[in-house]
Amino acid sequence: MRFGLPATEGLQAGGHLRAFFVIALLSVLMLTLLRTVGLRAFSMASETYTSGTHSAAFVTCPNEQVAKDLARAKLSQVELNWLHIHQGCLNRAGKDNVKRKYQSRGIVEKKLAACVNIVPKITSVYEWQGKIQEDSEVLLMIKTRSSKVASLAEYVRSNHPYEVAEVISLPIEQGNPPYLKWLGDAVPE
Repeated sequence: MRFGLPATEGLQAGGHLRAFFVIALLSVLMLTLLRTVGLRAFSMASETYTSGTHSAAFVTCPNEQVAKDLARAKLSQVELNWLHIHQGCLNRAGKDNVKRKYQSRGIVEKKLAACVNIVPKITSVYEWQGKIQEDSEVLLMIKTRSSKVASLAEYVRSNHPYEVAEVISLPIEQGNPPYLKWLGDAVPE
């Protein structure tokens, strides 16, 4: 019994040709794989990200409409027409409420965040005024610059219906470099 490479007298011209094609095929496949891995490594290395530059902030809301009002500020044509028609009919307090509702909303439009995800139907269990409470809520996951978290918290406190609005944030340590670049471009310093 022999182990190792076959003796040279056993190799024929066809064997050399077959070995050549196998090596050539493996080389082409490896080249493609190495090129893909190399391009990904280069793109990740060329787009540096400083850990903690961006944050994910979390805000709970009583319902989806409040969440949407906080997240976006674009008024529909129906809302604009209603405001125009009823402007003269509202008393001072009514005008202030309408103004607050329609003119001060919009985390994304105010460039306090690049993106707000609205996660429906969460259940919160908490203690409030000495009693255990359980409520259905909506969660906002807000992606922004860490330097904007204080402004974001102030905006939420000013426009949120809760007496004590939840606004917490965590720094983003890592992520998809193109996404983090987009986030930084969407939210100015």
